Amino acid sequence: MGLAARKREEEEEGAMERQRRCIVSGEIMSDANLVRFVAAPDGEIVPDVAGKLPGRGLWVEANRKAIAQAVEKKLFARAAKAQVKASADLADRTEKALVTRMLGDLGLARRSGQLVLGFDNVLREMDAAKPPSLLVEASDGAVDGKRKLYNAAHARELKPAMLESLSSEELGLALGRQNVIHAAVQPGGLATRLILDAQRLSGLREPSLRTERDK
Repeated sequence: MGLAARKREEEEEGAMERQRRCIVSGEIMSDANLVRFVAAPDGEIVPDVAGKLPGRGLWVEANRKAIAQAVEKKLFARAAKAQVKASADLADRTEKALVTRMLGDLGLARRSGQLVLGFDNVLREMDAAKPPSLLVEASDGAVDGKRKLYNAAHARELKPAMLESLSSEELGLALGRQNVIHAAVQPGGLATRLILDAQRLSGLREPSLRTERDK
């Protein structure tokens, strides 16, 4: 792994541990449970799911109710101490931004050889020297297939995160294949980032991220 890639991975892992204050509840939470927003040059509040945009970060718990309250009660303007505006569809835009980023990362994972597709390939990957840290299951996939993979992971004493918030159509568009139901991502920066984003997405879209410990 190159120095730049290692640094990105460390940054993503660190994001799981950093603490921020939600401008709605006032609670201090992990970045994994918050979304960063910033004011664009025209004063419009935009979601910054990558955490890269310039400007003061305004953090809101990653769920629709909190984002709606921030919009309705004009809490972004209060926190920014400036005349900023937030549109009523901000939660929808946040969800779309997270999904777009996640699908892009899944495509990148496939191109870099860090992702496997298909039930049999995922099952074999569980016996690899470095088993997957993330299983991806289409939200509209058959329950039986998912259960078999969950049970296989449990039998091997593996505890991968489970990402089940994306449809087979969305996965197919990202991965260039039709009817994508089962996939797995090897440990690394991309898997860590996908797990982080799936946690954030869980308040905006169901089903959400699960782990074997939740079964």
